[in-house]
Amino acid sequence: MPLMMSEEGFENDESDYHTLPRARVTRRRRGLEWFVCGGWRLLCTSCCDWLINICRRKRELKARTVWLGCPEKCEEKHPRNSIKNQKYNIFTFIPGVLYEQFKFFLNLYFLVVSCSQFVPALKIGYLYTYWAPLGFVLAVTIMREAIDEFRRFQRDKEVNSQLYSKLTVRGKVQVKSSDIQVGDLIIVEKNQRIPSDMVFLRTSEKAGSCFIRTDQLDGETDWKLKVAVSCTQRLPALGVGLLDLELNHLTKALFVALVALSVVMVTLQGFVGSWCRNLFRFLLLFSYIIPISLRVNLDMGKAAYGWMIMKDESIPGTVVRTSTIPEELGRLVYLLTDKTGTLTQNEMVFKRLHLGTVSYGADTMDEIQNHLMNPCPQAPSQASGNSASSAPPRKAQSSAPKVRKSVRSRVHEAVKAIALCHNVSPVYEPRAGVGGEAERTEADQDFSDGNRTYQAASPDEVALVQWTESVGLTLVSRDLASMQLRTPSGQIQTYSVLQMFPFTSESKRMGVIVRDESTAEITFYMKGADVAMSTIVQYNDWLEEECGNMAREGLRTLVVAKRALTEEQYQDFESRYSQAKLSLHDRALKVAAVIESLEREMELLCLTGVEDQLQADVRPTLEMLRNAGIKIWMLTGDKLETATCIAKSSHLVSRTQDIHVFRPVTTRGEAHLELNAFRRKHDCALVIPGDSLEVCLKYYEHELAELACQCPAVVCCRCSPTQKARVVKLLQRHTGRRTCAVGDGGNDVSMIQAADCGIGIEGKEGRQASLAADFSITQFRHIGRLLMVHGRSSYKRSAALGQFVMHRGLIISTMQAVFSSVFYFASVPLYQGFLMVGYATIYTMFPVFSLVLDQDVKPEMAMLYPELYKDLTKGRSLSFKTFLVWVLISIYQGGILMYGALLLFESEFVHVLAISFTALILTELLMVALTVRTWHWLMVVAEVLSLGCYVASLAFLNEYFDVAFITTVTFVWKVSAITMVSCLPLYVLKYLRRKLSPPSYCKLTS
Repeated sequence: MPLMMSEEGFENDESDYHTLPRARVTRRRRGLEWFVCGGWRLLCTSCCDWLINICRRKRELKARTVWLGCPEKCEEKHPRNSIKNQKYNIFTFIPGVLYEQFKFFLNLYFLVVSCSQFVPALKIGYLYTYWAPLGFVLAVTIMREAIDEFRRFQRDKEVNSQLYSKLTVRGKVQVKSSDIQVGDLIIVEKNQRIPSDMVFLRTSEKAGSCFIRTDQLDGETDWKLKVAVSCTQRLPALGVGLLDLELNHLTKALFVALVALSVVMVTLQGFVGSWCRNLFRFLLLFSYIIPISLRVNLDMGKAAYGWMIMKDESIPGTVVRTSTIPEELGRLVYLLTDKTGTLTQNEMVFKRLHLGTVSYGADTMDEIQNHLMNPCPQAPSQASGNSASSAPPRKAQSSAPKVRKSVRSRVHEAVKAIALCHNVSPVYEPRAGVGGEAERTEADQDFSDGNRTYQAASPDEVALVQWTESVGLTLVSRDLASMQLRTPSGQIQTYSVLQMFPFTSESKRMGVIVRDESTAEITFYMKGADVAMSTIVQYNDWLEEECGNMAREGLRTLVVAKRALTEEQYQDFESRYSQAKLSLHDRALKVAAVIESLEREMELLCLTGVEDQLQADVRPTLEMLRNAGIKIWMLTGDKLETATCIAKSSHLVSRTQDIHVFRPVTTRGEAHLELNAFRRKHDCALVIPGDSLEVCLKYYEHELAELACQCPAVVCCRCSPTQKARVVKLLQRHTGRRTCAVGDGGNDVSMIQAADCGIGIEGKEGRQASLAADFSITQFRHIGRLLMVHGRSSYKRSAALGQFVMHRGLIISTMQAVFSSVFYFASVPLYQGFLMVGYATIYTMFPVFSLVLDQDVKPEMAMLYPELYKDLTKGRSLSFKTFLVWVLISIYQGGILMYGALLLFESEFVHVLAISFTALILTELLMVALTVRTWHWLMVVAEVLSLGCYVASLAFLNEYFDVAFITTVTFVWKVSAITMVSCLPLYVLKYLRRKLSPPSYCKLTS
């Protein structure tokens, strides 16, 4: 079976690759002079160009032969049919992880510092003082990445291990999805996912039709009569949070301070002796200004946040797939969401039937059932008429009994029209125990109501037919030529389908011509959007108003009309219709003209309202996100009318808010005029179709972004997956704010991966979005708690943790600077060996890390007052201002601890070490207590455990301390006095600040 591959599949636009021609050298140089003066560069360039041309060599296009059932005969090699979301393989794991770590200035700096200890002249302490912390950081990082990678491997293996039946010469065999090859004959069972790009060769239906869902491609869960197209999934990008980038900038600022302090020390020293060596030794002595434990503390904190998210019983089923960016959930400004399956369930429910003078809602559907239960005496007289068949009802409005009859007649006609004008097919499951496909006959089918399901190209169609069944008129069978309806009394009505006019996006309507087999009456039924049907139906004074009312309620409206045809009228139409279809020129226009000849003065039967059911608690969730200062954009592939309805029904756009619908534009001039028209409007939501969006992005990207960002809500309809990703990147470039993309289908993957934070919903559209996202949830309403509680807490905790770890390094570096200054700027370490390792680990690590359990308000309060989230988007929890405050605190405390110890020591210098180091440990433990806002029992355990470890280790630190001295009362009161002076003023300042200028969360907790 030859399959011609398109040329676009192998080559890109050559203009992207061709380089500008290089100017020829006018004067040739020979020999060594030519090589030195630039010849080597020309040689390298020529070699590179040659390699590029080899790699870019145009592939010869030719037909390829696919051997059905014999993939081993295929000459060409094809990639495996496996899904791979892993970032590394066995060879790239270690290099990849090390690169991702050392691209941060912090880790690269400590690698250089650690390597410098191999130089004897620069060696300050023991090697393990530097290499042990660095090795620990790298070990923790590698373990975390290995766990994440293994989880991704398990998820891919689960998908790739799904079994399918393959047809071979030996019969059916079971194969894994990843083992399917080009040329295999695969049997796809009912309700089974299509594992790859496939061509349907045969189906079990007599007519050869097969309904499939393309939800993993375009997000639509309705059934379609079409063949699946190719679907690919990009590898996930490695997420780096904004907090990591901010801390990286602060680390660079600390490095500048480190260099400046070292230069000052050498300058005050007078540049005596080998001042370069002294400068480098000072750089090593003050290296603790940049804390190596910062990254490992943050990474372990992020792992803890992810664990808390997945263990939260209020959002069951939530999975953290990228453990490096949980704090990003607390910095979001723009949330871009899909519609189908994300905001809505894609399940349509019939809500309203309007007949002009009578309206039926959900609570009055029983009246329609009563009308259908009673036979309609006027039906024969109306059905036998012509296009003026609506005359009897008008005449019958003179007396009360006739009005009731007229309403009953109109109900009968409206329900019958809805039950006939559609493309729905009832499907019945075969009886249990029936043999193979060839043995199944109609006698094997179970035609009971409980065994019947409906399939159609649109869920709206199914909703309408299900509603007619609920009121008593049931579609029991259908094929290409006929339909059968069952009335409430059990009578079967058979209709021949003479012509079918399917719905198109251009016509916005569909029609069907049927013949009633019992009366031989021919009727043309039509339904469609109000904009298309308003000019077709007879004059009325209620249609436009009621369509507006239903649209404001978020209902999707359809106008239903009919026209009775005589046999002569139909034969004349069929003759002209057949000739138009056989025309060689302007066939589509001629066919449309013939159909339009029937669409005149049609009798308006009813107006229907169908609601696309929203996901649970969508409205309060969107309201919460808006109150939190998050701007919500809806990006959908649905048509404009549907997107607008959902935007209203979900309260994404309030009912009182104006909506500006961006007109279709195709040129730069049209886009300019439309943008100017939109600029004159204020505080209105924007609805823009994908074609217009493409034109505006091409010519007026900056202007469109500026105007759209001022809107309270934006709806982009008819968006392709690529356009969704471009909108995300546009917001990132134009605003510099953090974006979050939410979706549930394969068409949302590009948008999810382009955003700073991607959230996938596991729903009816498969798991592609959830597998590619950073976070996976089961319901849209879980986003509220994920952001307001976990996102807010993760960011505030990480900010506090990062700044406290930097404070821990700054304070000991300040003490080193004071010590060196007192002793004539000597480049001698204050603390060595285990004291430095213990200070960064067992003495202070647990209390500092316990800050990941801190919370300023309870989760319930954070959900009740989403306004608390607004402060986080400004980045005030971690900024140069807060960083400067911690620097001043560190300088104050470091100076007090060192000068206090120098002032209070009496005889031996070893007492200075004991007093200052003990006071340093106590100060750090008290500072953790000062920072904590809500105590957790693990925090108390961490404080007591760390203090206990230090006290117990004093007995083994005789190499550094005088054990006899540290057991005296003098030691105790001196340490207590220094610690009190270093901490008490800060406690007083914190108390006064909370009293005079309390933060927003303090007002709620009090």
